[in-house]
Amino acid sequence: MSDRAGVRATYEQIGEHFATTREYPWPETKSFCEGRTVDTAVDVGCGNGRNAELLSDHADRVVGVDVSRQLLSIATDRVPTASFVEGDASRLPLASGCANLAVYIATVHHLPTRSLRRRSLDELARVLDADGEALVSAWSTAHETFDAGADAETGFDTEVDWTLPGGETVPRYYHIYAPTEFEADIEASALDIVDSFRSSGNCYAVVTPA
Repeated sequence: MSDRAGVRATYEQIGEHFATTREYPWPETKSFCEGRTVDTAVDVGCGNGRNAELLSDHADRVVGVDVSRQLLSIATDRVPTASFVEGDASRLPLASGCANLAVYIATVHHLPTRSLRRRSLDELARVLDADGEALVSAWSTAHETFDAGADAETGFDTEVDWTLPGGETVPRYYHIYAPTEFEADIEASALDIVDSFRSSGNCYAVVTPA
């Protein structure tokens, strides 16, 4: 489903099963957080709270944001010390400059238009304080699932089925980023790239407000 309401409905439908398959933060997120201690950290697209749980080891206060009420409920049970709020990544319900640290993992690729994806990056910049840093990731054409390859110049929209335990398949919208396109969208936003890399078929960027 390639509209905002459809994306939300998808995760309301698959959220419980999805959460059981997302137990641990990715190594790249752990490496980004390593050695950091801050007052406030934000997890944009927090899902079941796996990254919020990690952030709680590095921040006095953690706030997670997601569009799925079901996933927020699961995250609240998992990380009772964090705060969780319902919200859209392109309109974060957070104060400007509130975060010293943030992660935006495997979420931007679910926003159904380029303008929304870029707006969400602007929103990430807005909620970071002047010295704040964030890690952003998205599925890439370099992923082995796709034929486009790491040298593709443009990304593409697709649907990837999620299979529920009873066998029902639920399509999930993705924008699969070409690495150069991923960097271009960040550079067109209110963020600066500190570092960018590819790992396990994903694009990553460490960013700070421009």
